[in-house]
Amino acid sequence: MFKKLASDALGLSDIGRIIGPEDYDKTDADDYVRHEDDEKIYFLIKTKADEYCFTNLALIHVNGENAASSKRTLNRYPYSQYKISDVSLETAGKIDLDIEIKFTLGKEPLSIDVHKDEIDKLKDLYKALLFIAETTHENAIITEMAGESLAKAVTVLQHSRTSETKLAEQYKELTEFGFDWLKSIREEYHEKDFGDVFEKYINN
Repeated sequence: MFKKLASDALGLSDIGRIIGPEDYDKTDADDYVRHEDDEKIYFLIKTKADEYCFTNLALIHVNGENAASSKRTLNRYPYSQYKISDVSLETAGKIDLDIEIKFTLGKEPLSIDVHKDEIDKLKDLYKALLFIAETTHENAIITEMAGESLAKAVTVLQHSRTSETKLAEQYKELTEFGFDWLKSIREEYHEKDFGDVFEKYINN
């Protein structure tokens, strides 16, 4: 009991280690990477119970109930569907042996403890996640502005003084243009693959 209390006090209960590329194939998470779709692992943290696998497309979380159990739950969080926000890095105190990276995926808050001697590597992950968070935030603003602009155009057209036949034709033209325009906006500003970001900050 005392050992467990001391372990929790020092932050030793579930401290993770960063796994190198040479050992990715030895992890459970690697089995769930969509290699067929050119998905690639860029960062992998393994604790006693969990694995946090950051790919160019998603975070794959292999969730173990505890270190002694063989039961696992797989959660996949595509970056295009689960917006990253609130990224922070907590460094170790004098008696701590762990550092902590925190962020939110969609509405899911995550906190991962890593041994403090791996701070330099974790800083790279922090920078990559922060960049992704900033990019998706700005893209969401642009996409929302595009939708609002189209809605305003439709409103202006509806209140214009023109014949019903002409209005119907203009409305049809506007909606067809708007669909194509919003589709192109989405393709440009709704990123799914952040491999270039991980390459920049982690493999550089």
